[in-house]
Amino acid sequence: MKKTLLSLFALTAMSATALAADIKPALVYGTGGKFDKSFNEAAYAGAEKFKAETGIEYRDFEPTGDTQGEQAIRNFASKGYNPVVAVSFAWTSAIEKVAAEFPDTKFVLVDSVVDLPNVRSVVYKEEEGSYLVGVLAGLASKTGKVGFVGGMDIPLIRKFECGYEQGARAAKADIQVFQNMTGTTGAAWNDPVRGGELTKNQIDQGADVIYAAAGATGLGVLQTAADNGKLSIGVDSNQNHLHPGSVLTSMVKRVDLAVYNAYADAKGDKFTAGVQALGVKEDGVAYALDENNAKLITDDMKAAVEKAKADIIAGTIKVHDYMSDNSCPK
Repeated sequence: MKKTLLSLFALTAMSATALAADIKPALVYGTGGKFDKSFNEAAYAGAEKFKAETGIEYRDFEPTGDTQGEQAIRNFASKGYNPVVAVSFAWTSAIEKVAAEFPDTKFVLVDSVVDLPNVRSVVYKEEEGSYLVGVLAGLASKTGKVGFVGGMDIPLIRKFECGYEQGARAAKADIQVFQNMTGTTGAAWNDPVRGGELTKNQIDQGADVIYAAAGATGLGVLQTAADNGKLSIGVDSNQNHLHPGSVLTSMVKRVDLAVYNAYADAKGDKFTAGVQALGVKEDGVAYALDENNAKLITDDMKAAVEKAKADIIAGTIKVHDYMSDNSCPK
């Protein structure tokens, strides 16, 4: 009996080890670099947290062009990596193709939707988080003019801008909102010089708060705002620390959770496919408040943005999603 129990324990231990060994996580970033201090770096943080907690290594890849993404996703799948997480709308068609070729591999796509039984699609209600930082921008602006610098000109980034504009107008009805997109290709995510130029142009027109939703390009936005004594708003990761006292807040988008949860769910045999839509209510998007921007957010501003947050959760405020009809109400 004792021998049988020992054998059973040994088998259980081996099964647990085998389960952990079967988890070979992989991560493919969007173009713009792993350490963009924004979208990609949030994904990296989620993978690193999983690795630190479990000791399970992961492999990652930084594409520099659109074709490399599909190659990397297929390469990971063919080598037995599972799950494979791809962070960027740019990998939508790649996931459609590769997931169909490898039906036993679990895939996660962030920022777009693929309807396959082995794909989890994680999308965010960026309009809600952008509305919150828009409220703060409208309240913080002394000129009544604020700006937005986007990365690649796609509906997703228009969604950020539209939410921001709605929040700013809710705070100050007659506010003027300038907007520029950096480009129409993937290079728009990694051009901080151009981001700085667009920011300076908006500052010259009177903008005193500029929101960047542009990946690594946004680093140029934040830097230029700081150099000119203006306020900026970061995106995706909490970027308040990059220029303390100059970054009004950041619209935090929990890409780290999408990556971490994908790996943890796969490890625990709890992985589910389908669409996950994360907004303010789900803590998928938020505004950032910490020691780096605490002096910039007055009690009245905090009260206003917290009320807006509560109203969004309650459904009293319904932020228009640009991607629902490709338009933004004025």
